Amino acid sequence: MKPWIELGTAQIPNNGGTLKLRQRDQEFSISLSGPRGELMNSRRFNSEQQLSVLGCAHLKNHQNARVVVGGMGMGYTLASALEAVPSNAEVIVADLIPEVVEWNRGPLGECAGRPLDDSRVSIHIGDVGDLLVKGNGDYDAVLLDVDNGPEGLTHSDNNWLYSVEGTSSIYNCLAPGGVLAVWSAGPDTMYVGRLKKAGFQVDVMTVRERPGKGARHTIFLGKKTG
Repeated sequence: MKPWIELGTAQIPNNGGTLKLRQRDQEFSISLSGPRGELMNSRRFNSEQQLSVLGCAHLKNHQNARVVVGGMGMGYTLASALEAVPSNAEVIVADLIPEVVEWNRGPLGECAGRPLDDSRVSIHIGDVGDLLVKGNGDYDAVLLDVDNGPEGLTHSDNNWLYSVEGTSSIYNCLAPGGVLAVWSAGPDTMYVGRLKKAGFQVDVMTVRERPGKGARHTIFLGKKTG
């Protein structure tokens, strides 16, 4: 087996650690320094796609839909969101780390079909929470895949996203009928409680990292009914 080749590194703000991009043949990996290890791999991305499939299912015929994707990753969530929304939609992808966006413009781009080249996409380099807290019924879907679950794993400020205050702010930034979808490595009953307290109608879905096989991941879906 061929060895891994390191293609780049990036520092996560506020001492969040170092991201490392590696390649072996046609396989790519992004890992985090320390015991957490690999965060994502180009061979296992079904659950990232399902985040968009489930979170944008209500937008197929929704003209001028506005979607926020929190976390660029390897582009699979963004690419699936673009497939789910009309041609006049706007999809804003937010990532704290500019290098991750550049990796997706470069060596990672082919993995998800170069979604950053789509004219419907705009990029926000910075905290996705900055977009959401300013929203006032502006968004039809918010898709979050910025941590390993509803806690700030790679960036401590992300804890706000899953707090009572943050969850309420996301509720307020959504249009009526809008959906919040959050990727997680596993279930979290306390987070479900916070979603319900904020006013969301909640569903919890289990998806596999590969179609029909691999690890089971969780998608939290919160619908704004008001």
